[in-house]
Amino acid sequence: MKTHQGHIVISGGKLLDGTGRQPVTLGAVHIADGRITYAGPADRAPAAQPTAQKIDAHGGTIMPGLVEAHFHPTYFNVAALEDLDIKYPVEYVTLLAAANAKLALECGYTAARSGGSLFNIDVWLKKAIENDITPGPRLAASGREICGVGGLMDWNPDFRKLGMEGLVLLINGPDEARAAVRKLVKDGVEWVKTYPTGDAAAPDTNDHHTLCMTFEEMHAVVATAHNHGLKVTGHCRANAGIKNALRAGYDTLEHGTFMDDEALELLLARDVPVVPALQFEYASIVHGPEFGMGLRVIDGHKETLEGGAESARRILRAGGRLGMGGDYGFAWTPHGTYAKELTFFVKHVGLTPLEVLTCATKTGAEIMGRGDEFGTLEAGKLADVLVVDGDVLADIEILENRSRFLAVMQGGIIKAGTLTGK
Repeated sequence: MKTHQGHIVISGGKLLDGTGRQPVTLGAVHIADGRITYAGPADRAPAAQPTAQKIDAHGGTIMPGLVEAHFHPTYFNVAALEDLDIKYPVEYVTLLAAANAKLALECGYTAARSGGSLFNIDVWLKKAIENDITPGPRLAASGREICGVGGLMDWNPDFRKLGMEGLVLLINGPDEARAAVRKLVKDGVEWVKTYPTGDAAAPDTNDHHTLCMTFEEMHAVVATAHNHGLKVTGHCRANAGIKNALRAGYDTLEHGTFMDDEALELLLARDVPVVPALQFEYASIVHGPEFGMGLRVIDGHKETLEGGAESARRILRAGGRLGMGGDYGFAWTPHGTYAKELTFFVKHVGLTPLEVLTCATKTGAEIMGRGDEFGTLEAGKLADVLVVDGDVLADIEILENRSRFLAVMQGGIIKAGTLTGK
């Protein structure tokens, strides 16, 4: 991905550097050749180069670009899970994924980790973004997901003669688990996404249903993935499944919904980050009836929301790490509304705006394994910067409004925002 050549000075706004430190009331960021050379109080900043491009933050906020830690670029705002694998051909899904990536960047998300992708499209989408063929977040690809036969993502009965090859790799036993990972290795993924537990969206494999994958299968996935330098994550809601994943060596957990004290201790001992993805549950409760969700499913989402919120609070208060991201790409959580996750964690979960934004920048970059490159505004890091018209700590909901973005920068290049092209 190209970076800006030359000097840029951003000033005139509150500086939120993403580290978790309190903001600087009047800050400045200096950029040279796509990297930050200074971020701090404006009155302590070095003299600007005479030829530097000047960006006025208009009394708003200067902050790191956001990181979507659970991104589904190939989900296309479907109204039902089963539409994902059979509705559109790969050619059209590829175009939809490119459009979703562009939209995510316009929403202030300069980086994203895929949480699963149809047809391994995210692998090629990443290459296209890095080669400046199409705009989008800096991407970590995960390709097709792995699930046990009869598990959460295996919903087509055999008599229909429909496979799931575009969406997931179905396994029976450790040998098939190893084979599935090796297929993904050949395809060029960085993350292996699995389904150890159930979900409220599927009553036959509900949130407390653990054996969508056995421990032996999970351990085989991790051992094979780690041997090839890949990381492993999993859709983990059930308490026993969470503990299985942590004991198997998972690198992150998606959701981490129902956790007892033992699960929390295992999590903290290995410092494993969790991406709760809770706004999806709230939206499912509010809008589910419009899309034919029955009372049993809605009640499951309510239980999931309550348990997930409590686990998220406990994790953060105990010194653990949370990433911000969610299952956007369903009809009730459409692409382009990613920042609703941040608002939800402030207004409904009870985290402070500073805590949430640290999770959405610094921790997100750490989850991607690129915390030394971006996620905070510090000297030496890539100039992935979001300049917002307004005080996001006073009103985090501003981040849901793209028209309030003055500049969305990647490597010092303005990719979106009202200053684009100026």
